[in-house]
Amino acid sequence: MTISKLSASEQEATTDAVLAASLKSQQEKGPSLRQIHPKSHGLVWGEFIVENNIPDAVKVGVFAVPQTYPIWVRFSNAGEAEKRGKFVSDKEPNARGLAIKLMNVQGEKVLDDEDETQDFTLINHPVFFVRDVQGYIDIAKVASGQADPDLVKAMQPSFAILQETGSKKVVNPLFIQYWSTTPYNLGSQAIKFSVKPQQEAVSDSISYSDDYLREATVKYLTDEGKDAFFDFLVQLYVDEEKTSIENPMQEWKEEDSPFIKVATIKIPSQKFDFDERKRLDEGMSFNPWHTLPEHEPIGSVNLARKKIYQELAKYRREQIQKRLREPQPFYFIKDEPH
Repeated sequence: MTISKLSASEQEATTDAVLAASLKSQQEKGPSLRQIHPKSHGLVWGEFIVENNIPDAVKVGVFAVPQTYPIWVRFSNAGEAEKRGKFVSDKEPNARGLAIKLMNVQGEKVLDDEDETQDFTLINHPVFFVRDVQGYIDIAKVASGQADPDLVKAMQPSFAILQETGSKKVVNPLFIQYWSTTPYNLGSQAIKFSVKPQQEAVSDSISYSDDYLREATVKYLTDEGKDAFFDFLVQLYVDEEKTSIENPMQEWKEEDSPFIKVATIKIPSQKFDFDERKRLDEGMSFNPWHTLPEHEPIGSVNLARKKIYQELAKYRREQIQKRLREPQPFYFIKDEPH
């Protein structure tokens, strides 16, 4: 397995630069609001049912024995908030996210801020849009018009991935497949994982309002009272040429590494579109480093996420506590809906 082109010091410095930019954006658009995947289409409860008949090679960590974990599942848009209290419309091109939090997971975790959880985070595209953490800096330079022609050219593959991801037609978050994009350990092996719906998309008449993805999820789970099911799948590392660890922009093709089903996700019909659930949603933190060591993220992008995700969540929670402890005048908060 190859290592990142960035040295350890470069990785750390670049990660700090990305974190500083993210904190600045968070301060401007709402210090107590979620910075990464801020717009939610729903936080729902369910079950993560580990299969009985999986291969011995993947019986590791949460997949070691057949059992059922209670879970929270969050569907989201990746785009940043436009300003305090206003999210990008669902009609705009965007990556769609899926985050899963298993509970009652026993054992020591990589991070110590949650004791009994295991998180999985995914988006609706099989590859990531940058190769390493430096890509975040470079893509921001290009987007702001500060890049030289060579960098603009070099970043075209990243913009092509963003365009392809955002151009996917999504009628309902419950009907699409999601991928980890980056690799993870499965004991001594490396894997990527994916979540694939069992229910097929139906061509409902959709209003395509600014919040149509939440509306579609409410219609399916609440109004129509239907359950939703997904397969949780893993792919095993083959070699660096076919299944690169350090280049998350490269897809792990199914013909090179077939999907292996290890669990079923069940989301029962339920009500979730109410204020108390939304408050729980906003306060919850999903981080791929909320994990057993057996499922530890690998690769330079995941290494950067470890610090960035943790620090952003810490800052957000501190701001929530400060807001409650020491209220600010309305002209500072500006929390009236737009």
